[in-house]
Amino acid sequence: MINFEDTSAEFLELASEVRLKILFDLIQKPSRLTTLSKKFNVTPQEIHRNFERMSNSGLIIKQVNNYYALTTFGKAICTQIHSFSYLSQHKKYFKSHDFGNIPPKFLRRIGDLSNSEEIIGVSKVLETWKKIYQTADDHIFNILYETPLDLIELMIKRVKRGTKYRHIISEDASIPKGRKQLLEKSGFYNLLESDKIERRMIKSVQVSVILNEKYAGLMFPDLTGKPDLRSMFFSQDDAFREWCLDYFKHCWNISDSFKEFKLKE
Repeated sequence: MINFEDTSAEFLELASEVRLKILFDLIQKPSRLTTLSKKFNVTPQEIHRNFERMSNSGLIIKQVNNYYALTTFGKAICTQIHSFSYLSQHKKYFKSHDFGNIPPKFLRRIGDLSNSEEIIGVSKVLETWKKIYQTADDHIFNILYETPLDLIELMIKRVKRGTKYRHIISEDASIPKGRKQLLEKSGFYNLLESDKIERRMIKSVQVSVILNEKYAGLMFPDLTGKPDLRSMFFSQDDAFREWCLDYFKHCWNISDSFKEFKLKE
């Protein structure tokens, strides 16, 4: 059960741009009052006042030679601030988007997505998808509601060069016209039989990810529950890519065997 009184007190201590800057500077290494005063262009008196507040709240501790460092509590608090920063930065985006069916354990790690850029526009999103495919050497993993034909061609080229491919698609996926003919012509089914391609199916894809060993992209659903291809978060940051990889693994573990779409093309 949350102790709202204690928790609100901690939020009060963090409600200062200067104190947040001090905390994240001390993550790197202990520092002195005078050093941070010059770095942030703040008077020594102001820095000292904030040091006193953070010391009293248990965020920092004074060491020998007048150096200050983060406490264990302070270090842990800093890891949580990334989540608030990411959500605050993209507050407008989440007015028209949802987190879909993401399990709470991934929402608790939402700060891992903070070091990313938002790609805006369908054409730019598709170009970024292609970049992820084109730069893949070890693997391509994705969860998609639909797969454009030119991405299928790129994927097959990479697989023939040795790239591992795993794909999760929605049961109600939008299937492009000419898909079956392209798969047959390109040798897709031979690659599938040789286990160079693995694919599974999930009831409903709401959150899409696409990643390789270098880059990752993430698309949240709009308020209708469908992935919004008009924008995508993209990064080569390790924490961002690990979040996407872990979410892919989660979906892979709960997905079902692939069943071919019975649609006329």
